[in-house]
Amino acid sequence: MTVVIINPNSTGSMTKAMLAQARHACPELDFEGWTSTEGPEAIQGVSDGEAAQGPLLKLVRRASAQGAEGIIIGCFDDTALEDAARIADCPVIGIGQASYHYAAMRNWRFSVVTTLSVSTPIIQHNIEQQGLGHLMSRVRASEVPVLELETNTGRAGPIVAAEALRAEREDDVSAVILGCAGMIEVLDIVRKKLSVNVIDPVACAAQCMLWMRHRAP
Repeated sequence: MTVVIINPNSTGSMTKAMLAQARHACPELDFEGWTSTEGPEAIQGVSDGEAAQGPLLKLVRRASAQGAEGIIIGCFDDTALEDAARIADCPVIGIGQASYHYAAMRNWRFSVVTTLSVSTPIIQHNIEQQGLGHLMSRVRASEVPVLELETNTGRAGPIVAAEALRAEREDDVSAVILGCAGMIEVLDIVRKKLSVNVIDPVACAAQCMLWMRHRAP
């Protein structure tokens, strides 16, 4: 059976990058990547998230009807996660959700480095709603637009890495979570700069699906 990664935005290259990362992290699982072609080009803030919900949930229903083993919501905002979990007949996890809980299982205090400031309230709310606010130090915005992570990695990478380094120095954390699926493109750049743990949310979500398979009743 297949785990379907659904990208709520319409940028197919981001779907391909997530799919490659998930397959690398968990070669034991069979992954497919689906792109929400009716969604916004990128999800940056509340209005984009709301525009993405309807098309995303249609894909969730389709994946569930086709017998998916699991569904990963490939947006760090965990777009429509509760609704998706309610309508699917298989486990549904968000990449943000997976990364927070991974940090919690390691008892790591963490900061998140995301893209634009408009996303920080959403991420803070999600962390607190999941009961993990006590482990969150700060949600930081690098002010790098989502699509620039792919189109101008040479500029975006050092900016994200510099913000992550500030989190390491100022936030009293054991880990920094990269707060955007598109940050796969700059993951290695950030890891080379930091001495604390750098959490990739896509790999976390893939590994979570593997863990659930092994512990299924």
